Amino acid sequence: MKKIIKFIMAVAVASSAMFYSCETIELEQTENPNGLNPSQADPNLLANTIQIGYLANMSSYNGNAAGLVRINAFNSRDYFAGVTGNALNANWNRIYSTAMIPNINTISELNAAAGDGSLNFQEGTSKVMLAHSLMLLVDFIGDVPLSEAVQPDEFPAPNVDSGQSVYTAALAMLDEAEGLLAGTTGADLFYGGDSALWIRAINTIRLKAAVTVQDYTTFDQIIAGGNFIESNDQDFQFTFGTNEVNPDERHPDFIADYTPSGAGFYKSNWTMDYMLNSNDPRIRYYYFRQTDCTPGASCNPAGNGETLQCSLQQPPAHVAAAGFGDIFCFVENGYWGRYPGDDGGAPPDNFFRTAAGVYPAGGLFDDDRFSNVGLGLGGGGAGIEPFLLASQVDFMRAEVAMAQNNPGAASMHIENGITKSVNKVVSFGALDASRDASFEATAGDITAFVDAQVMAFDNATNDTDRMNLLAEQFWISQFGAGAEAYNFYRRTGFPTTLPPNLEPNPGGFVRSFPYATSEVVANPNISQKADQSVQVFWDTNPPSSPSGGFPAAN
Repeated sequence: MKKIIKFIMAVAVASSAMFYSCETIELEQTENPNGLNPSQADPNLLANTIQIGYLANMSSYNGNAAGLVRINAFNSRDYFAGVTGNALNANWNRIYSTAMIPNINTISELNAAAGDGSLNFQEGTSKVMLAHSLMLLVDFIGDVPLSEAVQPDEFPAPNVDSGQSVYTAALAMLDEAEGLLAGTTGADLFYGGDSALWIRAINTIRLKAAVTVQDYTTFDQIIAGGNFIESNDQDFQFTFGTNEVNPDERHPDFIADYTPSGAGFYKSNWTMDYMLNSNDPRIRYYYFRQTDCTPGASCNPAGNGETLQCSLQQPPAHVAAAGFGDIFCFVENGYWGRYPGDDGGAPPDNFFRTAAGVYPAGGLFDDDRFSNVGLGLGGGGAGIEPFLLASQVDFMRAEVAMAQNNPGAASMHIENGITKSVNKVVSFGALDASRDASFEATAGDITAFVDAQVMAFDNATNDTDRMNLLAEQFWISQFGAGAEAYNFYRRTGFPTTLPPNLEPNPGGFVRSFPYATSEVVANPNISQKADQSVQVFWDTNPPSSPSGGFPAAN
């Protein structure tokens, strides 16, 4: 985090210096006084800018996706209205203008000019992040500019390249990055300058690409090479700090929920109910309950119209028919969230609604204290933003095994994935020094839970039930992330067990996001999509439609 502080201070100092020097600029200078010559740039500051931009993009991808797949609450009755051209505006701008491609180009130029490989680490790590960001931009939007991008003199209005060609270019970028990183060391915000871990991340991004396009031959070849993220200590993630101001280093979910005025955003009723009913030991780490009773639940069947209006209402017919009438408003045991599609106004429930827990937000561990959230509590916000996790690789391997008609191998990978996820989550309990440790998950609790999930998978009588369990457990392990859950959902259609939107006719499911509004306004060669039914190149499944279609659950 010190590097972030230094970066922000450096930008502030540089900006003030530029402003102060304006009075002494000579008008007859031939070089643009406001233009920064690449030779004058500090590659370490540029690298920090790229890393911060990548972190912000990953947080945006994860947040936008998690609501769509029910990991988080989705607060729109209409898919078209709920995902607009502003959703990925900042991502687009960071990639093409403010953080990534221009700065990476400058680092590459400086490295080439030096001629001694002294900037190989900065260039290599930056290209890893750009390659991953471009793949995800294709995953979310589809065809995007690359070959004509960031060349304003020659291409002031760049055309889009096919998503498949951008994927190919991103994979080539990973090859180049691996060559640059071999044997180097440096400084970065994620792996502490360990190039060997960066190369593991490269191979894991290659796995992500292979499973996305269903290239199982390449996937198996990378697995055979063995040099990917395999254990929790190799996870690709960012760790936040506890500083509150100048700068605020805390996890965004902690910032939103641990305030003097209470929790800021609702959690997903589906996720909380699923974890509660499966006796998932991670639930006390994911969520912190401020109350032990939600209106309408068995503890208060009369409901409370002031704090939870829906507790006085019956579930919509289509929600009840789908089997989700019991979570349309409330969840038992004080888990207070919202059903997907609930866009109603917020009542005075900030000190009742369930808050972010100790994982991944660095909040409070839930030990049945049922107290209110507030500034500085729990882990103080020292949580993480997950990028690529070892548990995620195991679930990818399980998906590939199912596609290759090998449920036995899939069972083993699911067991490994759940085990790694639970162990990682449980390790965060120590961030909350105020917790009652007697409520923490024991080794026996973890074993019993994992065994129950594996037994359910092994005892399933058909592949639909097996894929549903695989997908559901992948969803839970993706808590705090979500981008790859969204990809998985469009790729496979599982799980089919997700609740429908609160609105009976919410429109077709979001198969891709709109283009960034800022680019559509500025670039005459990019027209906005009519709606979100456009499928990205690897999504070859049937179309969505307002009356059904794919995915089945939506």
